[in-house]
Amino acid sequence: MKKILYQAITAAFLGLGLLVSGCNDKLNVEPVDNINADVALSTSNDVEAAMVGSYTGIQNIEAYGGYFQLTSDLLANSGDIEFVGTFIPPNQYQRKVVLRDNGFTESTWLVSYNAINRVNNVLSAIDRLDTPAKKARVEGEARFIRSLVYFDLVRLYAKAWNDGSPQSNLGVPLVLTPTSIIAPANQVSRNTVAEVYAQVITDLTAAETLLPASNGFFASKYAAAGLLARVYLQQGNYPAAAAAANRALQVPGGALVPDYADEFTSNNDLLGNTTEDLFAIQVTAQSGRNELNTFYSADRRADIEVQDQLLDQFEEGDARAELFQTISGVVYSAKYNVLYGNVKLLRLAEMYLTRAEANFRAGTSVGAAPLADINRIRTRVGLPDLAMLTLADILKERRLELLFEGFGLHDLKRTQGSTSPPNTTEVLPFNSNRLVLPIPLREINANPNLVQNPGYE
Repeated sequence: MKKILYQAITAAFLGLGLLVSGCNDKLNVEPVDNINADVALSTSNDVEAAMVGSYTGIQNIEAYGGYFQLTSDLLANSGDIEFVGTFIPPNQYQRKVVLRDNGFTESTWLVSYNAINRVNNVLSAIDRLDTPAKKARVEGEARFIRSLVYFDLVRLYAKAWNDGSPQSNLGVPLVLTPTSIIAPANQVSRNTVAEVYAQVITDLTAAETLLPASNGFFASKYAAAGLLARVYLQQGNYPAAAAAANRALQVPGGALVPDYADEFTSNNDLLGNTTEDLFAIQVTAQSGRNELNTFYSADRRADIEVQDQLLDQFEEGDARAELFQTISGVVYSAKYNVLYGNVKLLRLAEMYLTRAEANFRAGTSVGAAPLADINRIRTRVGLPDLAMLTLADILKERRLELLFEGFGLHDLKRTQGSTSPPNTTEVLPFNSNRLVLPIPLREINANPNLVQNPGYE
């Protein structure tokens, strides 16, 4: 965990926007192994600025700028796509043979705890905000980000909720207070999967209450409800998932864009938010990165090639099948062709699909009947209405609608599916140890209290 702590200190400086002043006496050096939070976050404006820095923390390519999504898609892949790039870490993901020193695994872990430390600093200074409205909004935003990151960490670095006992399976370390000094007390242990999920739900429940209905491109109460729906669906808590998705769908002014392609394409290098977006990572020429553009787009590295096995799953006339391009006989996704395209993390389409599945499994019709929600998704892409509905129909629509948005591994696990490494006949079930990332080797070496995942000892 030592590397986390060094990174956390760096995060505190970067996230809080501290200025380090020089000194005429070069021997008069201030300590650099701790931070005076009272100075760094002494005013309401300081805390608000630190909150903006917390959003910057999740913009990184190693987090929601691309790695979280790419990791999930490649680990789940069973022949729909092929990674043909030269980077070794994603090649290991595709082959389901991930080494303990995988660079992507390590950097995602570090950047994630960096982001968590930023919001922990904000939460520690929440009482310095000068109005109740600011206090509620900033606390809600901080809790939203912390829950978002912890949810994805526990889904990648630990066993799935439905794999054995979440009350005893090891999750990831819960660090809920700022890390400002390197000390033995910071050598934390892993909490259980159940404890991490409980904290995520606690944070999101509070965030939904605290956040305003409208908050620009920052997190809103509807974004918190949408993320709660995703968490409950992962747990198989279908009544709660349907209810949360239904709340998210009440966002004022929210609507699916008429053309599926308009959610992801643009006539220039910029792609902003739409009426369909509950929450997105903001990307501009000056801030943020869309690494999915780097990996998926034929205009960039073109590392991800789409196979006929995937294309054959689309019905004739499905507009989603038009969001591919063929170059020299090779097919690529055009979903991330916009260089500075915002990365869509929570869309209303996901909420309709979640409400439909949760209602179907629970035998309820919260907000709408499952068939109505699925036909809404199909109508948008030019497909005829279904007269009757099966669970397989719902899961197929979900898969094709949310392609390359990071749902692959997590849906595979919660539905107890399987996958196969390329060019093999091997079948890996949803609970295979090879579908769980290792705790990074450097963290294990630095922190004797961290226990490695099975299969990586």
